[in-house]
Amino acid sequence: MRRSELNSLRAEARDELQAEIESRCRHGEDPWQFIPDMPSVDERVIRILRTDTIDLLGLGAERAQAYHPSAPRSRAEEFEFTLLRRIALDHPDLTRTVWNMLGRFDPNAA
Repeated sequence: MRRSELNSLRAEARDELQAEIESRCRHGEDPWQFIPDMPSVDERVIRILRTDTIDLLGLGAERAQAYHPSAPRSRAEEFEFTLLRRIALDHPDLTRTVWNMLGRFDPNAA
């Protein structure tokens, strides 16, 4: 991915973040309470890239197996590690954020 594409993804993620903050504030939530728990711009970009990578490489079945209720937790952790590591290798500017996300990644988070 070229730097301009990464910058476009970051701009999109920044817009989404700002829209979510505005919406939550309009609904009466205190930004001091929810902003620290929100994913950063780069975390949002990594989530986008994760979804795109799963689709592009046809990893949907592998993901389903890793997260199947009968699968050991380590299988999901291995799946996420492999996937996030690939993103870090493909997008060096996101490496630090990828490594910070490992071990605490929730695929069901918004």
